[in-house]
Amino acid sequence: MDAQSRGRADEIDPADQWVLNPRTGNYELRLEDTAAQAPSQRSAPRATPRRTPVPPRSPAAPSPGVPGPRRGDGPPPGGGRRGGRSRKIGGGGRKRALTITGGTLAVLLVGGSVAGYLYYQHLNGNIQVTDIGDAGTSGGFKKDQPINILVIGTDKRSGAGNEGYGDAGSVGHADTTILFHVSKDRSNATALSIPRDLITTLPVCPTKQPDGSTKDIPGERGARFNTSLGQAGRDPGCTMRTVRELTGIQVDHFMMADFNAVKNLSTAVGGVPVCVAKDVNDRDSKLKLTAGEHRLEGEQALAFVRTRHAFGNESDLDRIKTQQQFLSSMMREMKSKETLTSPKKFFSLAEAATKSLSVDSGIGSIGKLTDLAGELKNIDLKNITFTTLPVLDNPAEKVKATVVVNKAQADPLLQMIRGDVSLTEVEKKEQAAKDAADADAKAKSDALLQGNRAAAKDVRVDVYNGSGKTGAASGTLNWLQNTKGVPKSSNLGNAPAKVDTTQLEYAPNQADQARALADMMGLPATALKMGTVDAAPKTPMKLTLGADFEGAGTSLTAPQQAPEGVQRVEADKSVCAK
Repeated sequence: MDAQSRGRADEIDPADQWVLNPRTGNYELRLEDTAAQAPSQRSAPRATPRRTPVPPRSPAAPSPGVPGPRRGDGPPPGGGRRGGRSRKIGGGGRKRALTITGGTLAVLLVGGSVAGYLYYQHLNGNIQVTDIGDAGTSGGFKKDQPINILVIGTDKRSGAGNEGYGDAGSVGHADTTILFHVSKDRSNATALSIPRDLITTLPVCPTKQPDGSTKDIPGERGARFNTSLGQAGRDPGCTMRTVRELTGIQVDHFMMADFNAVKNLSTAVGGVPVCVAKDVNDRDSKLKLTAGEHRLEGEQALAFVRTRHAFGNESDLDRIKTQQQFLSSMMREMKSKETLTSPKKFFSLAEAATKSLSVDSGIGSIGKLTDLAGELKNIDLKNITFTTLPVLDNPAEKVKATVVVNKAQADPLLQMIRGDVSLTEVEKKEQAAKDAADADAKAKSDALLQGNRAAAKDVRVDVYNGSGKTGAASGTLNWLQNTKGVPKSSNLGNAPAKVDTTQLEYAPNQADQARALADMMGLPATALKMGTVDAAPKTPMKLTLGADFEGAGTSLTAPQQAPEGVQRVEADKSVCAK
């Protein structure tokens, strides 16, 4: 709203009340009564206006301590909570359909910069929360552990102007899915796209019902990945469970956003720069561009990320590349000086993101999202890499419509992500702090592999299956006894619960046996857990196979470089779609 139209305090755009204090470098809220100034007085000297500083919120501070909006500060807070399986935090409004990811990922990466200036109560009312039971991790995230967030988009039609996208009458599919892995030292991140047409196994999915009960949705073999959401009543928690089964990576939280997120966020940021290597005229998405650079927003931006006929061989895999390029450009735009110094853009982005956002209860408030954003905001874009799960055309099809995992490339790539290995070379100066902090722990860990090895015939071990993969323990037992000469090994069946990483527990006087078994199985030093008390004679060690276990004889030590030929897009680089 321009200055000439201001008459009452409640007519003032909240974004226009924030001013940058050059002395402190912080934005402050201006609460002066502009209506009290006559036009003739505006050029005359006046008393210093009363300003109420709003301190930036610490990323680690709990949300309950954040003050709510004051009278005159802007829009009133949202209303009361709604009950049920999916609810609006702090506000009413009908249940929104939740679809494509748009800029949700990008907002996370800069959210910590604006958290101190948001109207928490009001924005909380925009967020929709879904109870996914135990599909994610409880208690949020921890400072010394990686964070895995699943960003989901569906092809469900939702909102005015979206009639031309998705399948009419469909409840939606997991049309766009990105597993965003943030390293435990927060120096880098990997965004792994999962093709929607991938043939995989859907696990049994306990799903919360509107009446509060839980219903088990049956699993399915040989299904398309995109049916892990929406179909047969499957919720985002089922997509999370499917990703864990597929990758061996525990997903902590999920986020979904609708088609309108792309339109609204691209507009809020002032347009997203893109480059196309050729003229484009796609009748289906209505994308029409000349070769060269463009700044897209609104309908054009959505058409760009939805087109399947403009680039490459017109496949979903090429559309994934286009979406990755668009998200990278949006991140660059959001982290640009023009955006970081504009409180008006901050408010527009915050509104657009929260109105389009659906999350699990673990991050279901502005306070929790702010904490998460604080963990991500300092990652340099040059250390964020987009990649796609390597796949091959389905050999069972004559007419190629689906894909299967290319294990030769996917296995080492997934090992890198599980092992928290960056796909980019983090600069030495950035790595120095991590190396210094981890040096002592690494030395102690590596020392576990130093020393004598017991003979294979003297190794005693009980094998438990905590991987969730049928037959993992029995297959390992056969391999140990018949291939490696370890007769004193036993299969004790399933572990009490699934575990993410394989672990070998042993006593100090079994260290030579542990080293021998680690050599056989390719266990990293981090998998060895030595106790403090010696074991009695003939006591076996305890080997628990985790979700990272790919099969007997397959090393669990993560490679340090991505396999040759793996597709990748660095977030700091501009690439022309072609």
